[in-house]
Amino acid sequence: MSSLAGIKVMVIDDSNTIRRSAEIFLGQAGCSVILAEDGFDALAKITDNHPDVIFVDVMMPRLDGYQTCALIKKNPRFKSTPVVMLSSKDGLFDRARGRMVGSDEYLTKPFTKDSLLAAVGTHATSAT
Repeated sequence: MSSLAGIKVMVIDDSNTIRRSAEIFLGQAGCSVILAEDGFDALAKITDNHPDVIFVDVMMPRLDGYQTCALIKKNPRFKSTPVVMLSSKDGLFDRARGRMVGSDEYLTKPFTKDSLLAAVGTHATSAT
């Protein structure tokens, strides 16, 4: 998994537990981790940090994951940045809605360390 070293990953989730778990998993794999509590917090940090892969929770206050993903993908500088939706909902409609706003993958919570790192590996290589 050393191929993940140096990859900048942003995790946007209103759950402190999810953010911390992701930070630990990604940090152990050598990734540089940027955390955001919601879409507004994330949009400011994306511009400053230029993450290689972005994980975004679907259900968040103020700006939900679908709106956040759509805003990221509308920005020409971040249009090609892979966005992975995180959700406890695993329905066909939810996945389709994620695709409609431009997400690259849909990961169901609770995610495992392996599924999280596999998603980073898949999308970080396609982004570079």
